[in-house]
Amino acid sequence: MKVLKFGGTSVGSAQRMKEVAKLITDGEKKIVVLSAMSGTTNTLVEISDYLYKKNPEGANEIINKLESKYKQHVDELYATPEYKQKALEVVKSHFDYIRSYTKDLFTLFEEKVVLAQGELISTAMVNFYLQECGVKSVLLPALEFMRTDKNAEPDPIYIKEKLLAQLELYPDAEIYITQGFICRNAYGEIDNLQRGGSDYTASLIGAAINASEIQIWTDIDGMHNNDPRIVDKTSPVRQLHFEEAAELAYFGAKILHPTCIQPAKYANIPVRLLNTMAPDAPGTLISNDTEKGKIKAVAAKENITAIKIKSSRMLLAHGFLRKVFEIFESYQTSIDMICTSEVGVSVTVDNTKHLNEILDDLKKYGTVTVDRDMCIICVVGDLEWENVGFEARHLMRCVIFRYV
Repeated sequence: MKVLKFGGTSVGSAQRMKEVAKLITDGEKKIVVLSAMSGTTNTLVEISDYLYKKNPEGANEIINKLESKYKQHVDELYATPEYKQKALEVVKSHFDYIRSYTKDLFTLFEEKVVLAQGELISTAMVNFYLQECGVKSVLLPALEFMRTDKNAEPDPIYIKEKLLAQLELYPDAEIYITQGFICRNAYGEIDNLQRGGSDYTASLIGAAINASEIQIWTDIDGMHNNDPRIVDKTSPVRQLHFEEAAELAYFGAKILHPTCIQPAKYANIPVRLLNTMAPDAPGTLISNDTEKGKIKAVAAKENITAIKIKSSRMLLAHGFLRKVFEIFESYQTSIDMICTSEVGVSVTVDNTKHLNEILDDLKKYGTVTVDRDMCIICVVGDLEWENVGFEARHLMRCVIFRYV
């Protein structure tokens, strides 16, 4: 069985939903993971902001506009009065739920609960459309099987057990529709996966059922060899190793979150990136296979801050590096790159929220200098070069430049 994930732009209108329905009804049994319709999550965040600010009038105005938009989508999507009515009732129930928070401002408000309504609505709409078309489609509530543990990490044992139990309830179904992004936490509260969102959901589901392939459908035909927003005439990379894809994602390729395909990597399940706007394009296949003898792609990460700690007295002392890293850990600031020399250590970060506090603590152990507005260039591939400085069997090299 395959797992297919479609992002917000892929289900961003009634016409897009119809096109997704055509793509997934090929006679093969599959699980389809859907995001909220494009723009919905941002609007729900805006509604949440009004609720936090105790402004029910502002929240209701945005709620009404969004609900009207969904009613229009319903009118365009369904051909029969029966399914239009079913969809309208579901849409109304979810918006009435959101609107309930505006009636009692003393009710405990949780933004993640409001955000979850986007995925719940989009999946219900697509499921109804498939049923109207005569497809044996079933809605699997992600909140029944997708869970994180007390460390806010996915609980794979729980996910597998509960998901398989859900699938056994509907052995004759052709298509299983479920929500991406949303889950419950270890305490049973509605939460979300944050990193990678719906892509992460698809990867976790694929690993749980040992899928033959995970397909991530977006609005671009795979991972490109450079950033098409900056570089002209880029082209898709047809094959990548999981580590190459993660490296490119971490250093600038926005099509994937660097951690979202880890479950697929560990389960050895190939991930294919495809384009809903050009479904015949081959896209990018990510697997544990390595293609030797070539550089695959270049990625860039901007707005990098480089910090150098120079201390000939402390560098060789036992525990020096540990003390340096503990400072960053204490402020929950991740390090991108590390470089050491005889008299110092340099690191780069992209999160400068606690930079001043970090610098103050680092000055206890040496002289600290900072370079801002830097850019990391990452070259990814598998190549053995001679006498050129990029010598590595599995080439993933990063160079820092000042960003101008």
